[in-house]
Amino acid sequence: MATDYDAPRKNDDDTTSLEEIKDSAQTPVHASSDMDEADLGVNLLGADVEHEELDVVVVPKQEDEFTCMECFIVKHRTQMSSKKNICTECAM
Repeated sequence: MATDYDAPRKNDDDTTSLEEIKDSAQTPVHASSDMDEADLGVNLLGADVEHEELDVVVVPKQEDEFTCMECFIVKHRTQMSSKKNICTECAM
């Protein structure tokens, strides 16, 4: 069936009332019910990690490092291109 993309999108039959929109917005939608474990891309092997916390140690920028002004990644000064504050990868 061909679709006419120039035709108006809404017909008079397609209008919904404000009350219908409010009612549909109040019903909770859970993304987990729509997804299965294959959609996540990670196989947790039945591990219960819901209440686990992730500890990340953030190390401040060192004296021999710089922040690339193109990709905003902190890199070692040996990766700086001839252009000031741009890494060799972004300079390519």
